[in-house]
Amino acid sequence: MKTLFIGGVKSGKSRLAEAAILKYSAGTKPYYLATNEVFDAEMQARIAVHQQQRQDFFHTLEEPLKVFDVLQNRQSPVLIECVTMWLNNALYHQIPAQKILQELEAVLQLPNDLFFVHNEVGFGIIPDNALARQFVDLSGKAAQLMAKYCDEVYFCSAGLALRMK
Repeated sequence: MKTLFIGGVKSGKSRLAEAAILKYSAGTKPYYLATNEVFDAEMQARIAVHQQQRQDFFHTLEEPLKVFDVLQNRQSPVLIECVTMWLNNALYHQIPAQKILQELEAVLQLPNDLFFVHNEVGFGIIPDNALARQFVDLSGKAAQLMAKYCDEVYFCSAGLALRMK
């Protein structure tokens, strides 16, 4: 089972994905793969909120880049929080977009039960700089790839999830 929760910042997608994987796991403790790298106090504060929110309901893994390596031998369901930050990290570390998408596709082909959280960044205007345009394009391609492989896709807004697939 592969499930994608996609939406804007503060749309409720993380909370909805956490509830969904906990329900799906039915009493077994799933994994929570945190992809954020901490660069400043504001990001640390956001991470602390997520840590408090998930309490002790998950086994936490932290990996900002090598998502496939972390997931390939896992048996329990895994929540990947979030794909957007993983893409950001990969671009920051100058990994080519094609290689990033290849790794994402390899992750999507794993037999694991995976729940993905991803920001929808394509509703705005075209950014004014090349790096931001590269990020928006990569994010959109990643979203399409995940939607192709996922059994269920939910668009999140205002704390609600609308099933798209």
